[in-house]
Amino acid sequence: MSATGKIAGRLRREQAGMTLIELLVAATMGVILFAAAASLMISAMRSQPEISQRAQTISTARWVMERLTREIRNGIAVDPGHATAQEVSFTTYVRTPTCGGAGTLSSSVKAIPCQVTYRCAVTQCTRVEAPPGSFTGTAKTIFTGISSANVFSYTPGSAEAKFIEVKLEFPNPTGEGDLTISDGASLRNATLLN
Repeated sequence: MSATGKIAGRLRREQAGMTLIELLVAATMGVILFAAAASLMISAMRSQPEISQRAQTISTARWVMERLTREIRNGIAVDPGHATAQEVSFTTYVRTPTCGGAGTLSSSVKAIPCQVTYRCAVTQCTRVEAPPGSFTGTAKTIFTGISSANVFSYTPGSAEAKFIEVKLEFPNPTGEGDLTISDGASLRNATLLN
């Protein structure tokens, strides 16, 4: 074979395209990969509302927990007659002009002692702020959506070691048990009572 024939044969092999079978296999693989990617994307889009709801629930629970424990830490005394799994009442310092009143005290004015009572039912917890020793007043709902009314656990002890545990249980949007956020605090100002 001449040199020209060898070059022409090599050019035909180099310029040879894909066969029909190779094109069909490549197209099938592309469709399978596209379908898998689309399936993952659709699945993620469907679960996003549940994930967002769960994140919102956890965020709200953490905010409520922070508020409760901050108020407990400022506490002076727990009223044993109002310390159950569904209710806790304690004297604490608040930064309002009157117990249950509106507004905030200026930073140069001392906080005042008030009786704060938290009551929880199966779906919500309320807060009542009243003068020390009083347990009635305007109840304000502080959060809703809990799945258990058993929120508080109070451990009486010496004046320095009073501790209130708070456990919030919310329904899990994914249906896999409840979401539970728990914390607790000791009454820092309990020694002021003596």
